[in-house]
Amino acid sequence: MRRYDIIIVGGGISGTMAGIAASRIGAQVLVIESYGFLGGMLTTAGVGPMMTFHAGEKQVIQGITSELINRLVAKGQSIGHIFDTVGYTYSLTPFDIEGMKQELEMMLLESGGQVLYHTMLAKVHREGAKIEKITICNKAGLSDLEAKIYIDATGDADLAVWAGVPYTKGREKDGAAQPMTMKMRMGNVDMAQLKNFIHEHPEEFPLYQGDTSIIEKSPRLSTAGFVKKFQKAKERGEISIPREDVLLFESNTPGEVILNTTRILGCDSTDPWSLSKAEIEGRKQCRELELFLKKYIPGFKNANALYSGPSIGVRGSRQIQGIYTLTAKDILTMQTFDDVIAHSGYPIDIHSPDGGHTDHAKLEWGGMYSIPYRTLITHELDNLIVVGRCISATFEAQAAIRTTPTVGAIGQAGGIAASLAAKKDTRVQQIDTTELQNILLQQKAYLEI
Repeated sequence: MRRYDIIIVGGGISGTMAGIAASRIGAQVLVIESYGFLGGMLTTAGVGPMMTFHAGEKQVIQGITSELINRLVAKGQSIGHIFDTVGYTYSLTPFDIEGMKQELEMMLLESGGQVLYHTMLAKVHREGAKIEKITICNKAGLSDLEAKIYIDATGDADLAVWAGVPYTKGREKDGAAQPMTMKMRMGNVDMAQLKNFIHEHPEEFPLYQGDTSIIEKSPRLSTAGFVKKFQKAKERGEISIPREDVLLFESNTPGEVILNTTRILGCDSTDPWSLSKAEIEGRKQCRELELFLKKYIPGFKNANALYSGPSIGVRGSRQIQGIYTLTAKDILTMQTFDDVIAHSGYPIDIHSPDGGHTDHAKLEWGGMYSIPYRTLITHELDNLIVVGRCISATFEAQAAIRTTPTVGAIGQAGGIAASLAAKKDTRVQQIDTTELQNILLQQKAYLEI
């Protein structure tokens, strides 16, 4: 049986950042990933751009996640952080998907970490307060792996829950999760025509309140609107998407747009039957949206659909019940914590599980909140750290910390913490958080302590 200091289940942005951070300080790390590449929602679900590294003018997410963007910029695979012309958050960070896959893989391997692709978690073996080993499934069948410390970066908290960690799922009152979205990319969009339409029809874009000049402030267009045309198409039965508008982002490639518009209600990403249903419904909605855009929206007449997904995007599902649970009040009052491991300026952003609207709660301009280490660990298990969108948080708080720059920062901290616990052969609850913070700073993360 192969043995490691740290095994990370899930190679999304948070799991990969954890692997790089831990490997750079000497831990023997294996990342297990069900796809044949790293990146999670950014590369498997077509999610983009990354939102947001900033709180006002201040870049509050730095460290290895920022290093990733700098490396992509140097290769022409990202234009870096740009102004958000939707007017919702501080910055957007477009990137090239193929570049992202390659760069994440190179960064992990350069750090000394290993990755095992096309591999899924099959079983967790727990003895007392420890995970003793895990069983994995891949082309070789079933086999066991062992580590000192395990990191759950599955997004759905599969490793933690299968090991017996208590959890919540979705909205506290009824368990309903934020809707999933199947992303679609379309190329050959005439951006000049599209911008002209926005300027000539401000009534279609109520978020701009009549002033569409904001769309000229960035080298890539992001916008939300087409509300009247979208509503009429719904009334004609051409659109079944339970959403109020069309949200799109021009990607790192000029003339290519990402549609973040489909909305699949009532499905559960932890139930394979429900997840399959969501994938099917997501592609159906993408087909409707493609036809709508090409028929009614200037700039899309000669556009072509490049791909959908290839996997559906999941905003939230399970949240572990950790030693501390982050709340909306913590976020909105900008609560500080002695064991802070990351900051973020992204607001509470809830796509209603009931459909038809999106709820927001923003901090004052430039405000940021903190995420404590205690949200990554549990009372039940001494050798488990959880990173990514499934850390211990309420439904509302998770709607803020779920975005990719933030979970990248969380992952870096989780990887360092795991390395400290493995090196000192101590419980993850007993690591020195001051030492963790110092190493984060050495790895150029941003912390206010």
